[in-house]
Amino acid sequence: METARAARDAEDMIEVTGLTKRYGGALAVDELTFAVKPGLVTGFLGPNGAGKSTTMRVILGLESPDEGTALVCGRPYAGLRRPMLRVGALLDAGNAHGGRTARGHLSWLARSNGIDRRRVGEVLTEVGLDGAADRRIGGFSLGMRQRLGIAGALLGDPEVLIFDEPVNGLDPEGIRWIRDLMRSMAADGRTVLVSSHLMGEMALTADHVVVIAGGRLIADAPMAGLRHGGVLVRAADRQALARELRRHGGEVRDEDGGLRVRGLSAARIGELALAAGIALRELTPGGRSLEETFMELTGAVAGRAS
Repeated sequence: METARAARDAEDMIEVTGLTKRYGGALAVDELTFAVKPGLVTGFLGPNGAGKSTTMRVILGLESPDEGTALVCGRPYAGLRRPMLRVGALLDAGNAHGGRTARGHLSWLARSNGIDRRRVGEVLTEVGLDGAADRRIGGFSLGMRQRLGIAGALLGDPEVLIFDEPVNGLDPEGIRWIRDLMRSMAADGRTVLVSSHLMGEMALTADHVVVIAGGRLIADAPMAGLRHGGVLVRAADRQALARELRRHGGEVRDEDGGLRVRGLSAARIGELALAAGIALRELTPGGRSLEETFMELTGAVAGRAS
């Protein structure tokens, strides 16, 4: 099957709008809205119990929303004909029957969606399982099961890929392999949504990040913007500078006797301070890790809920 494709059309995306899902009296997802676009690896982040897996299950038609919609390629997953040709997904690598061989498992998936059986051998080679193709899955390690699940997701050469914790059980070489795979798929114009609890790995892999906590959206931003820590400024007249920077669109908050400013570059802050006659004592562009940003965002939500 040909893997190089022309740039994907705007329909080849995931659109979640006003999604709400309850289990009894528990609210798992609360009016969640975001879009995952082609050409990017989008990281889907949140603490345990945030609603990530529920959202993915609704997207894939495994759960029904109480309110709102989840569309893939412009329609509900259940409305897709031969869905593996449009959407590939790995939610739980342990779902494959242990008594089947890797080749047998992928072969029945291929038959179910009218996929040429030659594709089975191609994806087994692509994920590094060609040497274990005729072994029973019950004897596979967790890392091998992950690779088999990824092979299943790739089987239909789909436009949209959804992975839930795909690096679980992989060794460092395997983690780098899946990172490179996801980035190459995005570079080919595909839509890639991946959840992970490994912040460092997401910082290396994702172009865009959607963060949820308590079932609600708390950030939807490019990775570079999310990790940018703003500029630390200390001035002779802190309050006057804060007013001036806010007047010009800066987001300003107090920090350790100075100001943390976002939305304005260090050069622009210096220009505004000079024009206002405010002496600066420090002007330090800053940044922080994705983990630090994640903890601040999700911690703020937890604080409001307590």
